[in-house]
This record gives sequence, C-alpha cells and structure tokens, in this order.
Amino acid sequence: MRVPSYATLDDALDRLCGYGTELVNGNFNHAPMVAEALCAMGRPQAVMPWIERYQARLVARAPAGEPVSAAAWRGALGNRDRFPAWSALFAEELRDHAWREALDRWAGRLAPGISAAATHGVIRVGHAVRALTADETPKRVAELADALASWAASYSELPTAGGLANGVLPPREAIARVAILPPERRRPGNIVAALAGLGDFPEFAPAIGLVDLGGDLAGLIAQLTELFARVYLANARNGLTAIVFIHGVTSLAALGHIAPHVSEPTARLLVRYGWQAGCGLYACFGSGAAFAGEVVADAPPGSLIDRALAHGDEHVIKFTEACVGRDALAPSPAYSAAVANVLEMIGRR
Repeated sequence: MRVPSYATLDDALDRLCGYGTELVNGNFNHAPMVAEALCAMGRPQAVMPWIERYQARLVARAPAGEPVSAAAWRGALGNRDRFPAWSALFAEELRDHAWREALDRWAGRLAPGISAAATHGVIRVGHAVRALTADETPKRVAELADALASWAASYSELPTAGGLANGVLPPREAIARVAILPPERRRPGNIVAALAGLGDFPEFAPAIGLVDLGGDLAGLIAQLTELFARVYLANARNGLTAIVFIHGVTSLAALGHIAPHVSEPTARLLVRYGWQAGCGLYACFGSGAAFAGEVVADAPPGSLIDRALAHGDEHVIKFTEACVGRDALAPSPAYSAAVANVLEMIGRR
C-alpha cells in the first residue's frame, strides 16, 4: 500500500546536509533522493535505518569557497568542486524569491544539461520539488538549493543537431530511429564517460528532434516514462545496464514532479532534453531492441515496495518508487515487470 508520509524527512535532511554530492567511490550521493522516495512510498520508518547503513559511504561537504556570481554563473557550470558555492547561490535565490519562481528560472537555464551526472541532478530536483509540495519547510527549501546545485555543478550537454523544432514521429517510432554506438566505439567506464563519447558520434545529434513532443504535457510525460520502462526491459542485460536504463525512467518521472510547478515553455524544454537524455543512454548502451512489446504485469505495488526495501539498493528503491508512482497515474504492466526485473538484476548489498 502506497500512502505518502513525510514524518521523518526533515530529520533525514538535517542529518544529510553536511555531505556533498559524491560518495567515497566517486559515484553520486543518492541519500536525499532515497529518503524522499521512501516517504513517498509510505515507508517513513525505513528512512533513518537506511541512512545509517549508507552514511559510511558519504563524503563531507567542502566549504563554499569563492562564490558563484549571479551575473557570471555560466562559467561555473559543470564544475563539481563548486557544488557548495552553487548551493549558496541557490539558497540566496530561494530567500529572495518564491521557490516556484526560482525553480522555473533555473530549470529553464539548466535544461540542456539534464543528462549531467547520468541525470542525477534533475532527479534530485524532482524529489526535492515533490517534498516541497507536501509541505514547505526550511529543510526542504535547503534541499532544493542543494538539488539545483548538484545539477549545475555536474552540468554537461549532449550534441544537438537541427535545433529544438518539434519532430513528427510518435515516441515509439522515434526511439527506434536513434543511432546506437557500435560496440567497438563505446568508451569504457561509467555512464558519464559513455555519454561524453556521443560528442564523437555525429549520428546521435539529430535524436533530440526526431520526436513529436506536442500535445498535453501530463499525457506526454506519462507516455515517455512508460516507453522508457519498456526500453529498460528490452536492454537491461546485467547489473550495469540495469542501472543505466533505470535513469531513463527516473529522470522522466522527476520531470513529472517538476512540470506542474514551472511555466509551460520551461516544462516543454525539460521534456525535450529529458527525451534526449534517455536517447543518449540508449545510444551508448542499447542492444538494438528499442523497447519491449508484450509485457505481463508481475506483482501488486505493495509487494514490490516491500521487496525493494528488503533489497536495499538505492537504485532499486528509487526505481521502484518511480514505477509504482507512474503506474498509479497511468497503469501499465511495464512498470511492475521492470521492478521485478531490477530486483533480480542488481546484486544485493
């Protein structure tokens, strides 16, 4: 049963505010996002025990250092060492402006960099926004500042050709047209390194303009999220690729939380670049089968949530929450099938 409860979130955010965006192994810090996801799934009692197990992997937050100038912010984009300074800038913005106003302005500016850090920046913002819509507290406003800072500090763009004109293809036809990197041209390393390799693959650049992203925004986000759940099912072959294709779903689910609180032009820009980011993951790691067709639902949401908590992996928990949440809005067997798959695909910790 999924009944959101945010009783422990502010205490969790208070415990986590002294940490930066990275873990000791260099991967992204998922703790604030997992805390919010657990609350959204109605499991607030699981938040603090999960953080206690995860905390040894966190890295202390560095001092703010040289400020990021509101007039010259572009020069600080993509510099991970500037995360504390970015957070200070966003904290000031959120003191001076309503959070929806600041979100609209900065989400529009950062939209071309949705793929940054394997989409973790925009995902963290999505979790922060949903928490604020439940209750506007100082801790949640501070988390939005940190979430935006994580996006700005990791900012990077994928190659684009042909501008941002609306395409003509339905999403399912468009994803099948996305060029896939040949295996011999794929870069070794993590998702960020793989996406950086698309700069040397000009065949990918038109992907952003293939798809028709007109029409009702909420329906469009639902359609894209469901499609990328099917992309996950067709392309997740092991633990690494499962983690890769999780982000095609969770990033679009995050846009579903953000879009109602920004202007329509900003929301449509986010969806356009969200589509591009999902295509980028597919181009770098896809097997050639764009998406799964026939899918059978696996299990009810409540049992999937319990299994995700027992599993404990941060990606599994966040993916489960995104799939269960999207399934509640627009049901599809792809969501429960994807969660059942990831529970087996990603090794337990």
